[in-house]
Amino acid sequence: MAGVTYKRILLKLSGEVLAGSQGFGLDFGAIRSISSQIAEVARAGVEVGLVVGGGNFLRGKQAVDEGIERAQADYMGMLGTVINSLALQDILEQQGIPTRVQSAIQMQEIAEPYIRRRALRHMDKGRVLIFSAGTGSPYFSTDTAAALRAAEIGAHCLVKATKVDGIYDKDPMKNSDAILYTKLTYMEALRQRIEVMDAAAYSLCMENKIPIVVMNVLEDGRLADFLIRGRKIGTIVSED
Repeated sequence: MAGVTYKRILLKLSGEVLAGSQGFGLDFGAIRSISSQIAEVARAGVEVGLVVGGGNFLRGKQAVDEGIERAQADYMGMLGTVINSLALQDILEQQGIPTRVQSAIQMQEIAEPYIRRRALRHMDKGRVLIFSAGTGSPYFSTDTAAALRAAEIGAHCLVKATKVDGIYDKDPMKNSDAILYTKLTYMEALRQRIEVMDAAAYSLCMENKIPIVVMNVLEDGRLADFLIRGRKIGTIVSED
């Protein structure tokens, strides 16, 4: 384990990351690229849990705006996360990484039910574990699900994967003078209403002292640079 920064992590991937340049659905080139990074750190001894969003298929807010009832829209989004999880599982296993999918909504033909003790056994055996269907309840985001699962599995870090290099003082896509924060406290992130994650997710991580690292995973090798080679990448949100 020499050189590994965090032994056990929870990696939160947005559905948008899996959509790649297409913006919708699954970009299998992007999924293979991300999976190869996960495989690299898993082979180095990092225990990896994943929570995947479903925004590449459906955003709950968008459905609500179209007249769908909120709880129903959230359940629809949860099903999108299961599709993403199955795609990631297959491609990770093609790369020789044993992977299990657990779902917070029972669908026994395609995924195990989420059982915390079983999840911990999988991770102890070196399997990558993908947590799908969010928390299984409406009104909770997949960011909150990621923070919850991170606490439940005893993750040493929650890595929030994005398309940009970290948290900026303003949108770097629209402002060339945007400044990258290298460090923030949980309270600073909450006070400034930094929307990389929602307030419930920040609060769960703060209560359980789980640092959040926000970083770009679309560049090959970034995950290993941070977790194996110890490079300071992105923005870390922690107690101090």
